[in-house]
Amino acid sequence: MTSHEVTVVRIYIREAERVLGKVIDFLHDQAKVRGVTVLRGIEGFSENGELRTVSLLDLSLDLPLIVEFYEDSDKVEAIVATLVDEMQLTHVISFPAKAYTQRA
Repeated sequence: MTSHEVTVVRIYIREAERVLGKVIDFLHDQAKVRGVTVLRGIEGFSENGELRTVSLLDLSLDLPLIVEFYEDSDKVEAIVATLVDEMQLTHVISFPAKAYTQRA
């Protein structure tokens, strides 16, 4: 097994923002990241305190989404700059991690 340093990026958006497709297209077609995972939250709230939840009584179409990917640290800065500047994303975080792979 080998390991190398990467940076994990998490992008927090809401379904109602309608930017998920644009973000995925950019990450796939232009940034060419290794892979992306989208997680759909079942409940959450943002800075304004408005609670968004999925329940039997109220099936919200504005649930929180997390778009997550990892990439070599030297590529991430440019990718995040594009996401923040061109797509006006306001909740993007990143942190260092190690990626483990099998020896070829």
